[in-house]
Amino acid sequence: MPELKITIGGRDFDVACQEGEEHFLRSAAAMLDAEARVLLGQIGRIPEPRMLLMSGLMLADKAAGIEDQLREAKNRLGELQAKIDELQANPPQIEVPVVPAEVTDTLAEIAARAEALADRVEDEA
Repeated sequence: MPELKITIGGRDFDVACQEGEEHFLRSAAAMLDAEARVLLGQIGRIPEPRMLLMSGLMLADKAAGIEDQLREAKNRLGELQAKIDELQANPPQIEVPVVPAEVTDTLAEIAARAEALADRVEDEA
């Protein structure tokens, strides 16, 4: 079982961990150390147990906030997935308006006149 020396709040600790978990321990120790340094910067020298307790509570508060955000994100994801499923099950119907026959007849007549005019201009040129 590997033993690591970690530093939290300027104090060294020897800690054992499972094989292959060293990276996680170092990462957790770095987070705890960051909180301890904030405390030391605000309060100054405090007893080791109190520093560790307060640092741990600060991290727990951050973790609780992140858990709340994660829960909200999961709920929102569920709502959005339900909307997607609904849209896939019942795709929206798109109505294409029908152009009245008189409009298409008028456009055809205008096109014929334009072609005739173009032919006349071409012949005169």
